[in-house]
Formats: sequence, C-alpha cells, structure tokens
Amino acid sequence: MNVTGMPRRADTWRTIVKDWDLYLMLIPGLLFLLLLKYTPMYGLIIAFQDFSIFKGISGSDWVGLKHFERLVVNDQFLNVLANTLIISVYKLLFLFPAPILIAVLMNEIRKLMFKRVVQSVIYLPHFISWVIISGLFINLLSLNDGIVNTIIAKLGGEHIAFFMDQSVFRGLLVLTEGWKEVGWGTIIYLAAIAGIDPQLYEAAKMDGASKLQQMIHVTLPGIFSTIVLMLILRLGNMLEAGTEQILVMYNPVVYDVADVIGTYVYRVGIGASDYSFSTAVGMFESVIAFTLVVSGNAICKKFLGRSIW
Repeated sequence: MNVTGMPRRADTWRTIVKDWDLYLMLIPGLLFLLLLKYTPMYGLIIAFQDFSIFKGISGSDWVGLKHFERLVVNDQFLNVLANTLIISVYKLLFLFPAPILIAVLMNEIRKLMFKRVVQSVIYLPHFISWVIISGLFINLLSLNDGIVNTIIAKLGGEHIAFFMDQSVFRGLLVLTEGWKEVGWGTIIYLAAIAGIDPQLYEAAKMDGASKLQQMIHVTLPGIFSTIVLMLILRLGNMLEAGTEQILVMYNPVVYDVADVIGTYVYRVGIGASDYSFSTAVGMFESVIAFTLVVSGNAICKKFLGRSIW
C-alpha cells in the first residue's frame, strides 16, 4: 500500500497506461535482448557435456567440469590468456587516454569549420570494417613494396616484416586499433564537454586561470563521470582484446604472441570441432569479464566517488 491507500500494483498499471507509447517502443529492444542475448545462453550447457552435433544438447553425455579442468592445465590456453591480457593492457594504457586528450585539445579550437573537418576525418575510420583496414595496412606495410618499408630503406634502414615479426606485431595491433577507434571515442568526450556550463569557464577566466588550468580544473572534472563510465566498460572488454581485428590480421607465424581467447575459441571450436571445450573457454571469458565490470565499478565508487550503479 502507498500513502494514498491504493495498491502499488494499481499505480504501476496507471503509469503504464499513461505512458503506453513509451512502453510500446521498449518492446523491440526487450525482444532483441531476449532472442539474441538471453536465449542463446541455453547453449552454455554444452560446456558441461561431451557435445555431439549428431546427438544434440539433449542427447550428449554430461561430463561436469571436465572441460574447465582441461582449460586450467592446458599450456596453450595459458599462453593465449597471457597474450589476451598483455594486448588488452597495451590498448588500455595507450588508447584509453588518447581520445580524452584529443577531445580536450579539440575543444580549444575556435575555428568551427576546421574543427568540423578534423572531427570528421578522425572518426570516419570507425565505419570501415577490419577486413578493409587489414588489407590497407598490409599494402602500406608490405615487406617488399610497401610505402613504409620503402621509406625505411631510403633512410638506410632494413625492411621490417610487420605482420610476421613477433616483436612488433602487438604494437601494430595497438596502432591500427588506435587509427580506427580513437576518433570515435573523441566524439563521445566532445559530447560530454559540450554539456559543461560555459559559466564555469568564465569564472575561471575571471580568476586568472590559463587555458591549461581551465583544462585541468574545469574540463577534466566536467567529463570525469564519462571517463569513469568508459573505463568500467573498457574493463569489461579486457578479455576481448580485439578478436575481429586479430582474426583478419594475424597468421601462424605470430600465433605465440597474438592468439587471444576469442581467436582461440574460433580455431578450436570451428577448426577442430571441439565445441564443448571452446564453449567452456568462452564461458570462462564471460565470467571474468563480468567480474571485472563489477570490481571496476566497486573500486571507482569507493575511491573516485563515481560509478555506473
């Protein structure tokens, strides 16, 4: 019962009737989640079975945690996990701050036309598929006739096999993802900066704050909530490490340093038809990702005073 003596259920129904059009718009999104996100979770059962495509899920034998035990003692998987964490940490360290810095600097550009041109140029690569980007960089970095190696040779250096050199391939992954996604991240932070009250900048100017001081004491605190949100979401994707990107760019020569959980699941599940083990690996990745999101949210809430929930 609420303060008016009416049942809460009646209040809820009245709210739904009042805003029926909004709830109607909610239905497609709920159906999308139900059909494409929650219903496939039924397939996680095969992580606990010796799954056979001929017997199906209902007819396959149950083996408990057998595949998870294989996962823990599998040297190849441990190397894949290490690669995933290393590549993800590289991307977090170099690519997470980059759009923040670019957005803060672009906010200081006063020529609107120039700002729009730069903004368009840096975020357009986001809409290009990894297949096309892979082909583009393969041509640019080709060992024999790529423009980069041609310049290196003319400067007196030796050709570099970027796509077959284990020492540079991880750096190449960071570089190409930065070229593709940093501009898109910049748009998000520019939108957050646009929501900052201009009077704060006026007050800072009256107090004698320089441009750098305005960035540090007005702009960055103004987008701090967005930074925390993006950081927590980024932590949730730590074990993803850019599966699609790596899948179209790597080759057997660099498997030792570039094979990540996503590509490993693809090779084992599709290539070797070991569906149960690959599902166990994918489930392990999802559980760790969920743990990282919850932990990151709790840490940000405790030490930074900001969180998603």
